[in-house]
Amino acid sequence: MAKYVYTFGNGKAEGKADMKNLLGGKGANLAEMNLIGVPVPPGFTITTEVCTIYNQQGKDAALTVVNGEVERAVSQIEELTGTKFGDKDNPCLVSVRSGARVSMPGMMDTVLNLGLNDLAVQGIAKKSGNERFAWDSYRRFVQMYGDVVLGMKPESKEDIDPFEAIMDNLKEEKGIELDTQFTTEDLKLLVIRFKEAVLKVTGKSFPDDPWEQLWGAVYAVFDSWMNDRAVYYRKMHGFPAEWGTAVNVQAMVFGNMGDTSATGVAFTRDAATGEDIFNGEYLINAQGEDVVAGIRTPQQITLEGSKRWAELAGVSEEERKTNFPSLEETMPALYAELMSVQEKLENHYKDMQDLEFTIQEGKLWLLQTRNGKRTGAAMVKIAIDMLEQGMIDEKTALLRIEPNKLDELLHPVFDTEAMAKAHVLAKGLPASPGAATGQVVFFADEASNYENTILVRIETSPEDLEGMNIARGILTARGGMTSHAAVVARGMGKCCVSGAGAVKIDYKTRVMTIGENKFVEGDWISLNGSTGEVYEGKVKTKTPDMGGDFGKVMDLADKFTRMSVRTNADTPNDAQVARNFGAKGIGLCRTEHMFFEGERIKAMREMILSSTKEGREKALAKLLPYQRGDFEGIFEAMEGYGVTVRLLDPPLHEFVPHQQATQKELAQEMGISIDAVRTKISELEEFNPMLGHRGCRLGITYPEITAMQARAIIEAALNLKARGIATLPEIMVPLVGTVAELKHQANIIRNTAEKVFEEKGDRIDYLLGTMIEIPRAALTADHIAEEADFFSFGTNDLTQMTLGYSRDDAGKFLPIYLDNGILKQDPFQVLDQNGVGQLVKMGVERGRSVKPKLKVGICGEHGGEPSSVEFCDSVGLDYVSCSPYRVPIARVAAAQANIKHSQAK
Repeated sequence: MAKYVYTFGNGKAEGKADMKNLLGGKGANLAEMNLIGVPVPPGFTITTEVCTIYNQQGKDAALTVVNGEVERAVSQIEELTGTKFGDKDNPCLVSVRSGARVSMPGMMDTVLNLGLNDLAVQGIAKKSGNERFAWDSYRRFVQMYGDVVLGMKPESKEDIDPFEAIMDNLKEEKGIELDTQFTTEDLKLLVIRFKEAVLKVTGKSFPDDPWEQLWGAVYAVFDSWMNDRAVYYRKMHGFPAEWGTAVNVQAMVFGNMGDTSATGVAFTRDAATGEDIFNGEYLINAQGEDVVAGIRTPQQITLEGSKRWAELAGVSEEERKTNFPSLEETMPALYAELMSVQEKLENHYKDMQDLEFTIQEGKLWLLQTRNGKRTGAAMVKIAIDMLEQGMIDEKTALLRIEPNKLDELLHPVFDTEAMAKAHVLAKGLPASPGAATGQVVFFADEASNYENTILVRIETSPEDLEGMNIARGILTARGGMTSHAAVVARGMGKCCVSGAGAVKIDYKTRVMTIGENKFVEGDWISLNGSTGEVYEGKVKTKTPDMGGDFGKVMDLADKFTRMSVRTNADTPNDAQVARNFGAKGIGLCRTEHMFFEGERIKAMREMILSSTKEGREKALAKLLPYQRGDFEGIFEAMEGYGVTVRLLDPPLHEFVPHQQATQKELAQEMGISIDAVRTKISELEEFNPMLGHRGCRLGITYPEITAMQARAIIEAALNLKARGIATLPEIMVPLVGTVAELKHQANIIRNTAEKVFEEKGDRIDYLLGTMIEIPRAALTADHIAEEADFFSFGTNDLTQMTLGYSRDDAGKFLPIYLDNGILKQDPFQVLDQNGVGQLVKMGVERGRSVKPKLKVGICGEHGGEPSSVEFCDSVGLDYVSCSPYRVPIARVAAAQANIKHSQAK
């Protein structure tokens, strides 16, 4: 019989850490913490399988399979806590939280204090001897349940939250500012008003039955797996919808029972920088949501962190000690216990942990641990530090790197001199490092109003996720280092400054005021996420340093990789950038990009408009020195490495002018009528240029083009040889579908090369191959390999032709396909391994059946996408090629793929 509920508590657990797929990350780790002796409130986990049943078959089907197990699990909580669920005198209160197999901070829903009603609140008050605490918990429960389960949370920032409005009105009546200033009578009044709001908005009374409350909360968590922010987060990170979420039900422990109680969030290392420093935030007399919501200013856990925070926030030492003391100062014994627990957890999991804890009347409880979200810089530092500390080995260190997060380290940072001259408007907390310059927007759904935006909020919430992702940086007036904005920004690698108290925001007028400075939407500001500084206007940037721990990661990648990584580069500058990032050659040099500048385009157009071979050769002779010079620069930048040069590929109509004034100018230069120009342009037009007169078809129609390009390549290589610079040219014929096409072009290339060798009295070695981008080429790869020294899979066109999707037009339907699950991923971003990938695999196998040592690579955009790189390693490619700034990402992905495939053997 299938098991759908796993219990834990009192040092025992039915689950363990490696059951994340079934129990979710939170449930698996709650079980594991029990097993290693960490104090965890008892509870149970409803598996992700039940979420799938719920979403596919409905709530009745889910209730049928899980009801009996849940009842037994609640009985265990009752037994371990000495309480009774639904009892008015000794009620058992629980929390209900989500828990996917991967961390999705703030994306799904939570309900705390569940089990309270008008009778139970009196029982809690009597039992605890703390009436204010009981009613504070009750008003929190009604508000949270109303928002999460009853759907009363506003859909738009423009709408008024009925619960917040009620609280604000009462604060105004009472002349107070903070929730902690409400008296017991105030809290009772809030409960009454909250329930009245529930009846008014939903048409139903607030549920008093704890079992009705429990199932409502469980279903709400399952529903939250499909809410807009969770769906967007999964798409952003490529997590499948079918994973589902588990539900964790735990006995409540209370951080809001007075001055000996607290709640907090902590990290075993700095999630922003990776420093080996325990850090975090807490609040006295609070519940967990208070810390991340940013409503109250959180206090730092460590004394060192508290002093650093005070310095950044401009708070005096006296004020810090009085109003914002650290946990280390206020509860030294509990701080010491927390320190011991965090060390135990990090040593056990051998990774940086993100902890949630509650202190209830002097007793420490852990509510969660997970591998903490971190910036790209922190990811690299933590991996290398743990390697050097002997906690993990080299392969583990390399596998800890998320290749795509390296992108954060490759982009510009603020120039030191420019920062020194910049006008500092305000200073907040350096929540997520980086440099961001953009135009101010105040609402998440307007983050795309400008090309570069800075999202400015009082505090962010999970509903802001899409806008946060679009924005270059995030600035909040409230919140600490563990606020929603800070945690999510670090996970995204997005620059963030939080808790900038000098920033005042008026959403109605859309004005930000900092001191005497006023900023409206569209004004430029800059953020330094490493220092917490906010600058006026734009600040100049510079290229970041690629040494240090980053360099050590790259060295590890080189040590464990099998495939090499090349780059797609068409200029010496791009080639040099890629080489600096570790590229070992060029996998795709597009020659057509060299024809558009200045005099070159004129010569190209002259060649196209020429009606005779002699006329075309005359025009091509003008292009030859340009091509040769370009190749010399690229070959020199890649000295000692192979450079694959693709011969002219796009249709000729892309090079001709389509504006009347330019056509007239061209006619005058060539000494022909404008009608002749227009006639030729009209002749070049095609119904489907992608499948038309392009690629090797151009070289077959106009063999003089192929001859000119081959001459330019060979002459450039010989010129560099004469200067003592080693070159390894690889000439690639594009769009071949039959071996006869390749033979035709190969004869021209080889004959031209021999002529140049004779003229120069010298020779160089070169390779001659083809781009496999037509399905027929993959199917007949054994024949094509007879004429080729190498294959390069052009997966951009191969994807178009295999799926029948035009990359230029697919935007009209691909989003719908992705939303409906018809496609799991955009095939132009992530290689379609079951379709296109099988053609690649077939092409490799058939090509090498003829030539076992055939060099094979990939040069489509997929060459820099980690899962596609892993596939390329699995089918035995020699290299992948990608854009310069993707090279480090591909290097790590290639090494990880080799490690995984080696371990699987």
